Amino acid sequence: MDFHLMLEGFSSILQLQSLMLVFLGVTGGILVGSLPGLTATMGVALLVPFTFNLPIHQGVAMLLGIFSGAIYGGSISAILIRTPGTPAAAATLLDGYPLSQRGEAGRALSMSVFSSFIGGFSGALIMTFLSPQIAKFALKFSAPEYFALAMFGLSIIISVSGRSVIKGIMAGLFGLLIATIGIDPVSGYPRFTFGSMELFEGPSFIPTLIGLFAFSEVFKGVENIVTQSKVENRITQLLPSLADIKKCWKIILKSSVMGTFIGSIPGAGSDIAAFVGYSEAKRTSKYPEKFGTGVIEGVAAAESSNNACTGGAMIPMLSLGVPGDAVTAVLLGAFIIQGLRPGPLLYRDHMDVVYSVFAGMMMANVVMFIVGMLGIRIFARIISINRNILLPIIFLLSIVGSYSMRNSMFDVWLAIFFGVIGYFMQRYEFPASPILLALILGPMAESNLRRALIKSAGDFSILFTRPISAILLTLAVVSLISSLIRQMRFEKKIREESLNG
Repeated sequence: MDFHLMLEGFSSILQLQSLMLVFLGVTGGILVGSLPGLTATMGVALLVPFTFNLPIHQGVAMLLGIFSGAIYGGSISAILIRTPGTPAAAATLLDGYPLSQRGEAGRALSMSVFSSFIGGFSGALIMTFLSPQIAKFALKFSAPEYFALAMFGLSIIISVSGRSVIKGIMAGLFGLLIATIGIDPVSGYPRFTFGSMELFEGPSFIPTLIGLFAFSEVFKGVENIVTQSKVENRITQLLPSLADIKKCWKIILKSSVMGTFIGSIPGAGSDIAAFVGYSEAKRTSKYPEKFGTGVIEGVAAAESSNNACTGGAMIPMLSLGVPGDAVTAVLLGAFIIQGLRPGPLLYRDHMDVVYSVFAGMMMANVVMFIVGMLGIRIFARIISINRNILLPIIFLLSIVGSYSMRNSMFDVWLAIFFGVIGYFMQRYEFPASPILLALILGPMAESNLRRALIKSAGDFSILFTRPISAILLTLAVVSLISSLIRQMRFEKKIREESLNG
Protein backbone atom coordinates (compact mmCIF):
# COMPACT_ATOMS: atom_id res chain seq x y z
CA MET A 1 0.00 0.00 0.00
CA ASP A 2 1.30 3.48 -0.96
CA PHE A 3 0.44 5.86 1.90
CA HIS A 4 1.39 8.90 -0.18
CA LEU A 5 -1.22 7.99 -2.81
CA MET A 6 -3.71 7.22 -0.04
CA LEU A 7 -3.25 10.71 1.37
CA GLU A 8 -3.73 12.16 -2.10
CA GLY A 9 -6.93 10.14 -2.44
CA PHE A 10 -8.27 11.54 0.83
CA SER A 11 -7.22 15.07 -0.09
CA SER A 12 -9.30 14.86 -3.27
CA ILE A 13 -12.32 13.42 -1.42
CA LEU A 14 -12.12 15.88 1.49
CA GLN A 15 -12.53 18.90 -0.79
CA LEU A 16 -15.79 20.73 -0.12
CA GLN A 17 -17.37 19.94 -3.50
CA SER A 18 -16.47 16.24 -3.19
CA LEU A 19 -17.89 16.06 0.34
CA MET A 20 -21.13 17.71 -0.80
CA LEU A 21 -21.47 15.18 -3.61
CA VAL A 22 -20.86 12.29 -1.19
CA PHE A 23 -23.46 13.76 1.18
CA LEU A 24 -26.00 14.09 -1.64
CA GLY A 25 -25.24 10.56 -2.81
CA VAL A 26 -25.61 9.03 0.66
CA THR A 27 -28.82 10.94 1.43
CA GLY A 28 -30.32 10.02 -1.93
CA GLY A 29 -29.17 6.42 -1.47
CA ILE A 30 -30.86 6.16 1.95
CA LEU A 31 -34.11 7.50 0.47
CA VAL A 32 -33.90 5.12 -2.50
CA GLY A 33 -33.05 2.15 -0.30
CA SER A 34 -35.87 2.79 2.14
CA LEU A 35 -38.53 2.84 -0.59
CA PRO A 36 -39.74 -0.65 -1.63
CA GLY A 37 -38.68 -1.59 -5.13
CA LEU A 38 -36.16 1.22 -5.65
CA THR A 39 -32.95 -0.79 -5.34
CA ALA A 40 -29.36 0.44 -5.02
CA THR A 41 -28.80 -0.64 -8.63
CA MET A 42 -31.62 1.59 -9.83
CA GLY A 43 -30.36 4.55 -7.78
CA VAL A 44 -26.81 4.28 -9.11
CA ALA A 45 -27.99 3.73 -12.69
CA LEU A 46 -30.23 6.82 -12.58
CA LEU A 47 -27.41 9.08 -11.39
CA VAL A 48 -24.61 7.82 -13.66
CA PRO A 49 -25.50 10.38 -16.40
CA PHE A 50 -25.09 13.23 -13.86
CA THR A 51 -21.45 12.23 -13.27
CA PHE A 52 -20.33 12.48 -16.91
CA ASN A 53 -19.04 16.06 -16.56
CA LEU A 54 -17.54 15.60 -13.09
CA PRO A 55 -13.92 14.70 -12.38
CA ILE A 56 -13.61 10.93 -12.02
CA HIS A 57 -12.90 10.98 -8.27
CA GLN A 58 -15.94 13.17 -7.56
CA GLY A 59 -18.29 11.22 -9.79
CA VAL A 60 -17.25 7.87 -8.35
CA ALA A 61 -17.44 9.21 -4.78
CA MET A 62 -21.04 10.28 -5.37
CA LEU A 63 -21.97 6.89 -6.83
CA LEU A 64 -20.28 5.08 -3.92
CA GLY A 65 -22.32 7.25 -1.55
CA ILE A 66 -25.53 6.10 -3.23
CA PHE A 67 -24.34 2.48 -3.08
CA SER A 68 -23.53 2.57 0.65
CA GLY A 69 -26.59 4.65 1.57
CA ALA A 70 -29.05 2.47 -0.30
CA ILE A 71 -27.84 -0.79 1.24
CA TYR A 72 -28.29 0.73 4.73
CA GLY A 73 -31.56 2.47 3.80
CA GLY A 74 -33.30 -0.83 3.14
CA SER A 75 -33.18 -1.59 6.87
CA ILE A 76 -35.27 1.46 7.82
CA SER A 77 -38.50 0.31 6.22
CA ALA A 78 -37.71 -3.31 7.16
CA ILE A 79 -37.50 -2.41 10.85
CA LEU A 80 -40.39 0.04 10.97
CA ILE A 81 -43.06 -1.36 8.63
CA ARG A 82 -41.89 -4.92 7.81
CA THR A 83 -41.17 -3.86 4.23
CA PRO A 84 -37.56 -4.47 3.18
CA GLY A 85 -36.44 -1.63 0.94
CA THR A 86 -33.74 -3.87 -0.55
CA PRO A 87 -33.56 -7.68 -0.82
CA ALA A 88 -30.70 -7.78 1.72
CA ALA A 89 -32.89 -6.07 4.33
CA ALA A 90 -35.19 -9.12 4.41
CA ALA A 91 -32.74 -10.63 6.91
CA THR A 92 -32.82 -7.47 9.04
CA LEU A 93 -36.58 -7.52 9.48
CA LEU A 94 -36.49 -10.98 11.11
CA ASP A 95 -35.48 -9.35 14.40
CA GLY A 96 -35.72 -5.65 13.56
CA TYR A 97 -39.49 -5.61 13.09
CA PRO A 98 -40.26 -7.52 16.33
CA LEU A 99 -38.06 -5.00 18.18
CA SER A 100 -40.07 -2.19 16.61
CA GLN A 101 -43.34 -3.86 17.63
CA ARG A 102 -42.07 -3.94 21.23
CA GLY A 103 -41.50 -0.19 21.19
CA GLU A 104 -37.74 -0.52 20.61
CA ALA A 105 -37.53 0.90 17.09
CA GLY A 106 -34.87 3.42 18.18
CA ARG A 107 -32.73 0.63 19.59
CA ALA A 108 -33.01 -1.37 16.35
CA LEU A 109 -32.37 1.66 14.13
CA SER A 110 -29.33 2.81 16.13
CA MET A 111 -27.81 -0.69 16.00
CA SER A 112 -28.60 -0.86 12.29
CA VAL A 113 -26.72 2.33 11.43
CA PHE A 114 -23.84 1.48 13.79
CA SER A 115 -23.32 -2.05 12.46
CA SER A 116 -23.83 -0.84 8.87
CA PHE A 117 -21.05 1.70 9.39
CA ILE A 118 -18.65 -0.82 10.97
CA GLY A 119 -19.43 -3.40 8.28
CA GLY A 120 -19.11 -0.94 5.41
CA PHE A 121 -15.93 0.65 6.75
CA SER A 122 -14.39 -2.76 7.47
CA GLY A 123 -15.21 -3.86 3.92
CA ALA A 124 -13.56 -0.69 2.59
CA LEU A 125 -10.44 -1.32 4.69
CA ILE A 126 -10.18 -4.94 3.53
CA MET A 127 -10.69 -3.75 -0.05
CA THR A 128 -7.85 -1.24 0.40
CA PHE A 129 -5.29 -3.66 1.80
CA LEU A 130 -6.20 -7.03 0.29
CA SER A 131 -8.11 -6.47 -2.95
CA PRO A 132 -5.59 -8.08 -5.38
CA GLN A 133 -5.16 -11.18 -3.20
CA ILE A 134 -8.89 -11.68 -2.61
CA ALA A 135 -9.66 -11.08 -6.29
CA LYS A 136 -7.22 -13.84 -7.33
CA PHE A 137 -8.96 -16.25 -4.92
CA ALA A 138 -12.44 -15.29 -6.16
CA LEU A 139 -11.26 -15.95 -9.72
CA LYS A 140 -10.91 -19.64 -8.83
CA PHE A 141 -14.71 -19.96 -8.55
CA SER A 142 -16.39 -21.75 -11.43
CA ALA A 143 -19.60 -23.77 -11.78
CA PRO A 144 -18.87 -26.42 -9.06
CA GLU A 145 -17.86 -23.73 -6.53
CA TYR A 146 -20.92 -21.60 -7.25
CA PHE A 147 -23.17 -24.64 -6.85
CA ALA A 148 -21.51 -25.47 -3.52
CA LEU A 149 -21.90 -21.84 -2.40
CA ALA A 150 -25.60 -21.95 -3.29
CA MET A 151 -26.06 -25.18 -1.35
CA PHE A 152 -24.33 -23.64 1.65
CA GLY A 153 -26.76 -20.75 1.42
CA LEU A 154 -29.76 -23.07 1.14
CA SER A 155 -28.63 -24.91 4.28
CA ILE A 156 -29.48 -21.71 6.16
CA ILE A 157 -33.20 -22.26 5.52
CA ILE A 158 -33.59 -24.15 8.80
CA SER A 159 -31.99 -21.25 10.68
CA VAL A 160 -34.69 -18.85 9.43
CA SER A 161 -37.57 -21.31 9.79
CA GLY A 162 -38.90 -19.90 13.05
CA ARG A 163 -40.66 -22.27 15.40
CA SER A 164 -41.22 -25.17 12.99
CA VAL A 165 -38.56 -26.91 10.90
CA ILE A 166 -41.22 -28.70 8.84
CA LYS A 167 -42.96 -25.47 7.92
CA GLY A 168 -39.62 -23.84 7.07
CA ILE A 169 -38.63 -26.71 4.78
CA MET A 170 -42.06 -26.65 3.13
CA ALA A 171 -41.71 -22.92 2.50
CA GLY A 172 -38.20 -23.47 1.07
CA LEU A 173 -39.43 -26.21 -1.27
CA PHE A 174 -42.27 -23.95 -2.40
CA GLY A 175 -39.67 -21.27 -3.20
CA LEU A 176 -37.58 -23.76 -5.18
CA LEU A 177 -40.66 -24.74 -7.20
CA ILE A 178 -41.33 -21.09 -7.99
CA ALA A 179 -37.68 -20.69 -9.02
CA THR A 180 -38.17 -23.28 -11.81
CA ILE A 181 -40.59 -20.96 -13.62
CA GLY A 182 -39.08 -19.29 -16.69
CA ILE A 183 -36.52 -20.07 -19.38
CA ASP A 184 -34.42 -23.17 -18.77
CA PRO A 185 -30.90 -21.84 -18.03
CA VAL A 186 -29.19 -24.43 -20.24
CA SER A 187 -31.60 -25.46 -23.01
CA GLY A 188 -33.47 -22.15 -23.27
CA TYR A 189 -36.84 -23.92 -23.25
CA PRO A 190 -39.75 -22.15 -21.44
CA ARG A 191 -40.92 -23.92 -18.25
CA PHE A 192 -44.26 -23.42 -16.46
CA THR A 193 -44.82 -20.03 -18.10
CA PHE A 194 -48.41 -20.85 -19.25
CA GLY A 195 -47.74 -18.92 -22.44
CA SER A 196 -47.06 -15.66 -20.57
CA MET A 197 -44.12 -13.64 -21.85
CA GLU A 198 -43.88 -11.88 -18.46
CA LEU A 199 -42.91 -15.18 -16.82
CA PHE A 200 -40.08 -16.01 -19.24
CA GLU A 201 -37.58 -14.62 -16.69
CA GLY A 202 -39.48 -16.20 -13.82
CA PRO A 203 -41.49 -14.26 -11.22
CA SER A 204 -39.80 -10.86 -10.92
CA PHE A 205 -37.84 -10.86 -7.66
CA ILE A 206 -38.67 -7.39 -6.31
CA PRO A 207 -42.48 -7.69 -6.74
CA THR A 208 -42.32 -11.14 -5.13
CA LEU A 209 -40.35 -9.69 -2.21
CA ILE A 210 -42.78 -6.78 -1.84
CA GLY A 211 -45.75 -9.13 -1.96
CA LEU A 212 -44.45 -11.59 0.63
CA PHE A 213 -43.52 -8.91 3.15
CA ALA A 214 -45.23 -5.58 2.38
CA PHE A 215 -48.64 -6.54 0.93
CA SER A 216 -49.04 -9.38 3.42
CA GLU A 217 -48.44 -6.91 6.26
CA VAL A 218 -51.02 -4.54 4.79
CA PHE A 219 -53.63 -7.34 4.57
CA LYS A 220 -52.85 -8.41 8.13
CA GLY A 221 -53.01 -4.79 9.31
CA VAL A 222 -56.42 -4.25 7.69
CA GLU A 223 -57.72 -7.34 9.47
CA ASN A 224 -56.45 -6.11 12.85
CA ILE A 225 -56.86 -2.37 12.35
CA VAL A 226 -59.59 -2.08 14.99
CA THR A 227 -57.94 -4.18 17.68
CA GLN A 228 -54.28 -3.28 17.07
CA SER A 229 -52.85 -1.02 19.78
CA LYS A 230 -50.58 1.90 19.01
CA VAL A 231 -46.88 1.27 19.57
CA GLU A 232 -44.98 3.98 21.45
CA ASN A 233 -41.34 4.39 20.45
CA ARG A 234 -39.33 6.83 22.51
CA ILE A 235 -35.92 7.72 21.13
CA THR A 236 -33.60 8.41 24.04
CA GLN A 237 -30.26 7.91 22.25
CA LEU A 238 -28.79 8.09 18.77
CA LEU A 239 -26.15 5.41 19.31
CA PRO A 240 -26.51 1.84 20.60
CA SER A 241 -26.05 1.41 24.34
CA LEU A 242 -22.74 0.11 25.63
CA ALA A 243 -24.55 -3.07 26.71
CA ASP A 244 -25.77 -3.67 23.14
CA ILE A 245 -22.32 -2.95 21.70
CA LYS A 246 -20.74 -5.43 24.13
CA LYS A 247 -23.30 -8.03 23.04
CA CYS A 248 -22.72 -7.48 19.36
CA TRP A 249 -19.13 -6.38 18.68
CA LYS A 250 -17.79 -9.88 18.01
CA ILE A 251 -20.75 -10.67 15.77
CA ILE A 252 -20.30 -7.39 13.89
CA LEU A 253 -16.60 -7.99 13.21
CA LYS A 254 -17.12 -11.61 12.19
CA SER A 255 -20.07 -10.74 9.94
CA SER A 256 -18.06 -7.89 8.37
CA VAL A 257 -15.29 -10.27 7.31
CA MET A 258 -17.80 -12.82 6.03
CA GLY A 259 -19.76 -10.16 4.14
CA THR A 260 -16.62 -8.80 2.46
CA PHE A 261 -15.56 -12.27 1.36
CA ILE A 262 -19.01 -13.18 0.00
CA GLY A 263 -19.24 -9.81 -1.75
CA SER A 264 -15.92 -10.46 -3.50
CA ILE A 265 -17.37 -13.56 -5.20
CA PRO A 266 -18.96 -12.36 -8.46
CA GLY A 267 -22.70 -12.99 -8.46
CA ALA A 268 -23.11 -13.66 -4.75
CA GLY A 269 -24.43 -10.30 -3.54
CA SER A 270 -25.47 -8.60 -0.31
CA ASP A 271 -28.70 -10.59 0.11
CA ILE A 272 -26.75 -13.86 0.42
CA ALA A 273 -24.22 -12.17 2.72
CA ALA A 274 -26.98 -10.88 5.01
CA PHE A 275 -28.59 -14.28 5.48
CA VAL A 276 -25.25 -16.05 5.94
CA GLY A 277 -24.23 -13.51 8.59
CA TYR A 278 -27.57 -13.83 10.35
CA SER A 279 -27.45 -17.63 10.31
CA GLU A 280 -23.90 -17.72 11.68
CA ALA A 281 -24.85 -15.34 14.50
CA LYS A 282 -27.80 -17.56 15.38
CA ARG A 283 -25.70 -20.73 15.18
CA THR A 284 -23.10 -19.44 17.63
CA SER A 285 -25.54 -17.71 19.98
CA LYS A 286 -26.17 -18.85 23.57
CA TYR A 287 -29.90 -18.41 22.96
CA PRO A 288 -30.59 -19.24 19.29
CA GLU A 289 -34.25 -19.96 20.04
CA LYS A 290 -34.82 -16.23 20.63
CA PHE A 291 -33.71 -15.21 17.14
CA GLY A 292 -36.71 -14.02 15.16
CA THR A 293 -38.45 -12.66 18.25
CA GLY A 294 -36.51 -9.39 18.52
CA VAL A 295 -32.84 -10.06 19.26
CA ILE A 296 -30.49 -7.12 18.71
CA GLU A 297 -27.68 -9.46 17.56
CA GLY A 298 -29.83 -10.47 14.58
CA VAL A 299 -30.01 -6.86 13.38
CA ALA A 300 -26.26 -6.35 13.92
CA ALA A 301 -25.27 -9.51 12.03
CA ALA A 302 -27.49 -8.87 9.00
CA GLU A 303 -26.58 -5.19 8.63
CA SER A 304 -22.83 -5.56 9.10
CA SER A 305 -22.76 -8.43 6.58
CA ASN A 306 -24.72 -6.72 3.83
CA ASN A 307 -22.86 -3.40 4.14
CA ALA A 308 -19.45 -5.10 4.22
CA CYS A 309 -20.52 -6.66 0.93
CA THR A 310 -20.27 -3.22 -0.74
CA GLY A 311 -16.50 -3.14 -0.26
CA GLY A 312 -16.21 -6.81 -1.19
CA ALA A 313 -18.12 -6.34 -4.45
CA MET A 314 -15.71 -3.58 -5.49
CA ILE A 315 -12.70 -5.93 -5.21
CA PRO A 316 -13.18 -8.05 -8.36
CA MET A 317 -14.49 -5.00 -10.23
CA LEU A 318 -11.34 -2.96 -9.60
CA SER A 319 -8.79 -5.79 -9.68
CA LEU A 320 -10.16 -7.97 -12.48
CA GLY A 321 -12.76 -5.87 -14.30
CA VAL A 322 -15.42 -8.40 -13.21
CA PRO A 323 -18.39 -6.83 -11.34
CA GLY A 324 -19.18 -8.46 -8.00
CA ASP A 325 -22.91 -7.62 -8.19
CA ALA A 326 -25.45 -5.60 -10.19
CA VAL A 327 -24.43 -2.26 -8.68
CA THR A 328 -20.74 -2.70 -9.47
CA ALA A 329 -21.74 -3.70 -13.01
CA VAL A 330 -23.25 -0.21 -13.36
CA LEU A 331 -20.14 1.30 -11.75
CA LEU A 332 -18.01 -0.60 -14.26
CA GLY A 333 -19.95 1.13 -17.01
CA ALA A 334 -19.35 4.50 -15.33
CA PHE A 335 -15.59 3.85 -15.29
CA ILE A 336 -15.57 2.87 -18.96
CA ILE A 337 -17.53 6.00 -19.90
CA GLN A 338 -14.83 8.04 -18.13
CA GLY A 339 -12.18 6.32 -20.28
CA LEU A 340 -10.92 3.92 -17.59
CA ARG A 341 -10.94 0.15 -17.85
CA PRO A 342 -10.99 -1.62 -14.44
CA GLY A 343 -8.64 -4.57 -14.17
CA PRO A 344 -4.94 -5.21 -13.56
CA LEU A 345 -3.92 -2.32 -15.85
CA LEU A 346 -5.91 0.11 -13.71
CA TYR A 347 -3.57 -0.67 -10.80
CA ARG A 348 -0.57 -0.03 -13.06
CA ASP A 349 -1.66 3.08 -14.95
CA HIS A 350 -4.17 4.85 -12.70
CA MET A 351 -3.24 4.19 -9.08
CA ASP A 352 -4.41 7.72 -8.16
CA VAL A 353 -7.96 6.75 -9.23
CA VAL A 354 -7.79 3.46 -7.34
CA TYR A 355 -6.82 5.19 -4.11
CA SER A 356 -9.49 7.85 -4.56
CA VAL A 357 -12.00 4.99 -4.81
CA PHE A 358 -10.64 3.53 -1.56
CA ALA A 359 -10.89 6.92 0.15
CA GLY A 360 -14.34 7.55 -1.35
CA MET A 361 -15.71 4.25 -0.03
CA MET A 362 -14.44 4.99 3.49
CA MET A 363 -15.80 8.54 3.45
CA ALA A 364 -19.17 7.36 2.09
CA ASN A 365 -19.55 5.08 5.11
CA VAL A 366 -18.59 7.86 7.53
CA VAL A 367 -21.16 10.21 5.98
CA MET A 368 -23.74 7.39 5.98
CA PHE A 369 -23.18 6.92 9.72
CA ILE A 370 -23.64 10.64 10.42
CA VAL A 371 -26.76 11.02 8.25
CA GLY A 372 -28.27 7.78 9.54
CA MET A 373 -27.62 8.66 13.17
CA LEU A 374 -29.12 12.16 12.84
CA GLY A 375 -32.16 10.76 11.03
CA ILE A 376 -33.10 8.13 13.62
CA ARG A 377 -35.60 10.38 15.43
CA ILE A 378 -37.31 11.20 12.13
CA PHE A 379 -37.37 7.58 10.95
CA ALA A 380 -38.82 6.29 14.23
CA ARG A 381 -41.81 8.62 13.99
CA ILE A 382 -43.09 6.61 11.04
CA ILE A 383 -44.37 3.84 13.28
CA SER A 384 -46.30 6.36 15.40
CA ILE A 385 -48.44 7.37 12.42
CA ASN A 386 -52.08 6.33 12.73
CA ARG A 387 -52.56 2.88 11.15
CA ASN A 388 -55.51 4.22 9.12
CA ILE A 389 -53.04 6.51 7.35
CA LEU A 390 -49.92 4.30 7.40
CA LEU A 391 -51.45 1.21 5.78
CA PRO A 392 -52.67 3.02 2.63
CA ILE A 393 -49.22 4.68 2.32
CA ILE A 394 -47.48 1.29 2.53
CA PHE A 395 -49.98 -0.11 0.00
CA LEU A 396 -49.34 2.78 -2.42
CA LEU A 397 -45.54 2.57 -2.06
CA SER A 398 -45.72 -1.17 -2.64
CA ILE A 399 -47.71 -0.71 -5.84
CA VAL A 400 -45.28 1.96 -7.10
CA GLY A 401 -42.28 -0.19 -6.16
CA SER A 402 -43.70 -3.26 -7.92
CA TYR A 403 -44.55 -1.31 -11.06
CA SER A 404 -41.28 0.65 -11.26
CA MET A 405 -39.00 -2.34 -11.93
CA ARG A 406 -40.33 -3.10 -15.42
CA ASN A 407 -43.18 -0.57 -15.79
CA SER A 408 -45.54 -3.54 -15.81
CA MET A 409 -48.97 -3.96 -14.26
CA PHE A 410 -48.34 -7.69 -14.39
CA ASP A 411 -45.72 -7.20 -11.66
CA VAL A 412 -48.26 -5.33 -9.52
CA TRP A 413 -50.74 -8.22 -9.76
CA LEU A 414 -47.88 -10.63 -9.10
CA ALA A 415 -47.00 -8.74 -5.92
CA ILE A 416 -50.63 -8.77 -4.77
CA PHE A 417 -50.81 -12.52 -5.50
CA PHE A 418 -47.75 -13.17 -3.35
CA GLY A 419 -49.18 -10.78 -0.77
CA VAL A 420 -52.20 -13.05 -0.39
CA ILE A 421 -49.88 -16.06 -0.08
CA GLY A 422 -47.78 -14.17 2.48
CA TYR A 423 -50.88 -13.24 4.47
CA PHE A 424 -51.99 -16.86 4.82
CA MET A 425 -48.40 -17.89 5.62
CA GLN A 426 -48.38 -15.40 8.49
CA ARG A 427 -51.76 -16.56 9.66
CA TYR A 428 -50.69 -20.21 9.81
CA GLU A 429 -47.15 -19.41 11.02
CA PHE A 430 -45.20 -20.37 7.89
CA PRO A 431 -41.97 -18.34 7.55
CA ALA A 432 -41.58 -16.29 4.37
CA SER A 433 -37.78 -15.96 4.48
CA PRO A 434 -37.09 -19.52 3.21
CA ILE A 435 -39.05 -18.68 0.03
CA LEU A 436 -36.86 -15.64 -0.48
CA LEU A 437 -33.66 -17.63 0.03
CA ALA A 438 -34.85 -20.30 -2.40
CA LEU A 439 -35.69 -17.70 -5.05
CA ILE A 440 -32.21 -16.17 -4.72
CA LEU A 441 -30.21 -19.38 -4.58
CA GLY A 442 -32.36 -21.90 -6.47
CA PRO A 443 -31.53 -20.67 -10.00
CA MET A 444 -27.87 -20.27 -9.01
CA ALA A 445 -27.72 -23.87 -7.75
CA GLU A 446 -29.56 -25.35 -10.73
CA SER A 447 -27.68 -23.56 -13.51
CA ASN A 448 -24.24 -24.15 -12.00
CA LEU A 449 -24.91 -27.81 -11.20
CA ARG A 450 -25.92 -28.45 -14.78
CA ARG A 451 -22.93 -26.53 -16.15
CA ALA A 452 -20.61 -28.49 -13.86
CA LEU A 453 -22.10 -31.81 -15.04
CA ILE A 454 -21.80 -30.76 -18.70
CA LYS A 455 -18.18 -29.87 -18.05
CA SER A 456 -17.50 -33.25 -16.40
CA ALA A 457 -19.62 -35.30 -18.85
CA GLY A 458 -22.08 -36.22 -16.09
CA ASP A 459 -19.49 -37.11 -13.44
CA PHE A 460 -20.70 -35.87 -10.01
CA SER A 461 -17.22 -36.29 -8.56
CA ILE A 462 -16.31 -32.85 -9.93
CA LEU A 463 -18.27 -31.39 -7.02
CA PHE A 464 -16.15 -33.18 -4.40
CA THR A 465 -12.66 -33.31 -5.94
CA ARG A 466 -12.22 -29.54 -6.23
CA PRO A 467 -11.02 -28.21 -2.83
CA ILE A 468 -13.17 -25.07 -2.54
CA SER A 469 -16.31 -26.89 -3.68
CA ALA A 470 -15.66 -29.79 -1.28
CA ILE A 471 -15.10 -27.44 1.67
CA LEU A 472 -18.28 -25.45 0.95
CA LEU A 473 -20.38 -28.62 0.59
CA THR A 474 -18.95 -29.94 3.87
CA LEU A 475 -19.82 -26.67 5.57
CA ALA A 476 -23.33 -26.91 4.12
CA VAL A 477 -23.82 -30.40 5.61
CA VAL A 478 -22.42 -29.31 8.99
CA SER A 479 -24.60 -26.20 9.00
CA LEU A 480 -27.69 -28.21 8.05
CA ILE A 481 -27.16 -30.91 10.71
CA SER A 482 -26.27 -28.45 13.49
CA SER A 483 -29.23 -26.21 12.66
CA LEU A 484 -31.55 -29.22 12.56
CA ILE A 485 -30.37 -30.52 15.95
CA ARG A 486 -30.65 -27.05 17.51
CA GLN A 487 -34.12 -26.48 16.08
CA MET A 488 -35.36 -29.89 17.26
CA ARG A 489 -34.12 -29.12 20.77
CA PHE A 490 -35.94 -25.81 20.65
CA GLU A 491 -39.20 -27.44 19.54
CA LYS A 492 -38.84 -30.06 22.28
CA LYS A 493 -38.37 -27.31 24.85
CA ILE A 494 -41.48 -25.51 23.60
CA ARG A 495 -43.54 -28.71 23.84
CA GLU A 496 -42.31 -29.38 27.39
CA GLU A 497 -43.14 -25.83 28.46
CA SER A 498 -46.65 -26.10 26.98
CA LEU A 499 -47.25 -29.39 28.80
CA ASN A 500 -45.97 -28.03 32.11
CA GLY A 501 -47.86 -24.81 31.67
